[in-house]
Amino acid sequence: MKVNWSKFLHMIKLRRRWLQIGIPVFALVIIFFILTFSNVNMKTYDIEKFSNAKETIRSPITIENKQETDRKTREAVQAVGDRYSISSEVTQERVAYVNELFEAVSKQQERNEELESQAEGDSTDQTNTSPLSTEEKVQQLQQLLSPTIIEELDKQPLQKVIESDENERALARELLTTTLYDVMNEGIRTDGVSTAVSNVKQKLRYSSLDDSLKDALYDITEFAIVENSFFDSEKTDEAQKQAINNVEPVMIQAGEVIVRENQTITNEVYEDLALVGLLNEDQNFYPVIGLVIFILLISGMLFYELYTYANKRELDKGKIIAVVVISVLMVAMMKSISLYTTSISQLFFLVPIATGAMLLKILLHERLAIVLSVCYALLGSVIFNAEIPGTLNMEAGIYLLFSQMAGIMFLYNVKDRITILKAGAGTAVVNTLTVVLFLLLAFEKYTVTDTLMLSGYGIGAAFLSSVLTIGLLPVFESGLGILSDTKLLTLSSPNHPLLRKILTEAPGTYHHSVMVANLSEASCEAIGANGLLARIASYYHDLGKTIQPHYFIENQMGIKNPHDFLDPKQSAEIIINHPYDGAKLLKQYKIPKEIIDIAEQHHGTTLLKYFYFKEKNIQSHVNEVDYRYPGPKPRSKEAAIICICDSVEAAVRSLKEPTKEKIDQIVTSIMNDRLMDGQLNESSLTFRELESIHQAINETLNGIFHSRIQYPEQNVKEAN
Repeated sequence: MKVNWSKFLHMIKLRRRWLQIGIPVFALVIIFFILTFSNVNMKTYDIEKFSNAKETIRSPITIENKQETDRKTREAVQAVGDRYSISSEVTQERVAYVNELFEAVSKQQERNEELESQAEGDSTDQTNTSPLSTEEKVQQLQQLLSPTIIEELDKQPLQKVIESDENERALARELLTTTLYDVMNEGIRTDGVSTAVSNVKQKLRYSSLDDSLKDALYDITEFAIVENSFFDSEKTDEAQKQAINNVEPVMIQAGEVIVRENQTITNEVYEDLALVGLLNEDQNFYPVIGLVIFILLISGMLFYELYTYANKRELDKGKIIAVVVISVLMVAMMKSISLYTTSISQLFFLVPIATGAMLLKILLHERLAIVLSVCYALLGSVIFNAEIPGTLNMEAGIYLLFSQMAGIMFLYNVKDRITILKAGAGTAVVNTLTVVLFLLLAFEKYTVTDTLMLSGYGIGAAFLSSVLTIGLLPVFESGLGILSDTKLLTLSSPNHPLLRKILTEAPGTYHHSVMVANLSEASCEAIGANGLLARIASYYHDLGKTIQPHYFIENQMGIKNPHDFLDPKQSAEIIINHPYDGAKLLKQYKIPKEIIDIAEQHHGTTLLKYFYFKEKNIQSHVNEVDYRYPGPKPRSKEAAIICICDSVEAAVRSLKEPTKEKIDQIVTSIMNDRLMDGQLNESSLTFRELESIHQAINETLNGIFHSRIQYPEQNVKEAN
């Protein structure tokens, strides 16, 4: 059975990568959980009724007190009185009886007057000349009236109305009907009839009518006023429903004080404590489970981003440790400040959270910095929730996110420490705008002093972020061996001891290194690789030539080539040793590992063809391994590009007339040679990237070796 060793080794590498990333991420999960546990854990109390509270206790959650809501609902229903409907038909009917009475009296008077006038005209009929008595008039009137009036009204008020003057009677009728309308339109219940009668009598009493007629009106009022307001069950039910709808649920808000220190635990307070789950027997573990899920989601984002970063071969132990340390520092900083944060003193505005974002961008990658900034902001929304389970301080989360995003956006093209201070200034502006945003959106009225104080917190946080970034950056760079742009820029100084060593001991090599740096940087930028790293590594890649500089042709100025006096194998040994001699010197000066690796790998396992074929001309049996660099092959894109540019620069420099066509031919030949020799197999370069590199090298070389104007000889002499 054959074993597929390449597949087996690939699986081992994958497992190692999973462990390399998974263990630190799991450690962060544990740390995040420990630091945020108190923010979701519901503290319970062993409390007895009618004892005194030992501390002020606040509600950890927002919940409805249904028992209190039901009580208020019952009170609201009970407060709703019975609803009555006023019958306008009854009102019209009773007033119509009064009008009927007065109209009948007027009709009777008219008829009696007609009869009397007829009797006076017919003097022969003496039997009908005697006038009717009052009793006869009353009887006659009763014949005209409705049975209801006759049954309910005595003869006496009828008699008094009949005996009254016509003008008085008209005035009495108007006054009585108007008053009846006013009183009865307001509604008269059974128990209010006597009151309504009294009110009408009161108005009649102060009128200018004759007392005898007033007495008659009093009796008529007692007859006319009856109940006209009746209980309405539908309206009553509707009113009760409306009262129930108007009752607001009684809520216990998260953070609300349930009982203060030394206050007596009454039965009502005890029920509230039980309702929000603060008694020992009511321990709730759901928020803790929610926290675990929350942290796992955040850690999943982090794991995915680190794994993607590792697949690009850009992640090592130092960078993983940096991510862990920065994450712990940021979360621990937020936790520490949260212990002193209250609803009055909003100290989360003072958190220098942009420190982590700027460090991550400088030390690792911008995308990773953005992802972790989101994670820190989400954790901050939990940490600054005033330890009230079930709540998130979204104001803190938004502020922390904007602050970090500002730090990332304003930190670009890092050339020195001043750039970090400039990024801090931009962050201060964003922090201040965010603070003002919250103040404008709030319903509360803030004074000018509060606005200036909170804005000062934001400015202070930005300033602290810059200072901490500048202070912590060297710690990560040297302590964890992380190569950042600022570290690379420091190494590019011409006053660096190793660069001065190359310049003074091997000036030709120094010039060659500068040319390779230009080609390499342009090529890296063409494919999105680290151009700055390629430039600085190019400066140091031939440091080993300073051991025996005159054995390298670019340093042989005015002397004979010493290789002419050596055996080809000895010459090859001297040439082959220079990458590893340079690596040793770089290690002695504690130069970052990335630059040391490029110095070792920039020749890969290529063949020293000149000395190999020179030896082959002497003897036919030559061991090719003796004339190959021992490697390793370039393992990064930057190393592979320097490997190509190193050979291209030397080859083009040897041309007497470097035309466009010759340059392109040499570049193509060298790149094909490196590709066919397998030197680029471990560098992850693609064919499309190789094409971009080819174009970038050509453009750079054509710019360097461009054609110049040929001046006439006379002009040259004059110029001289």
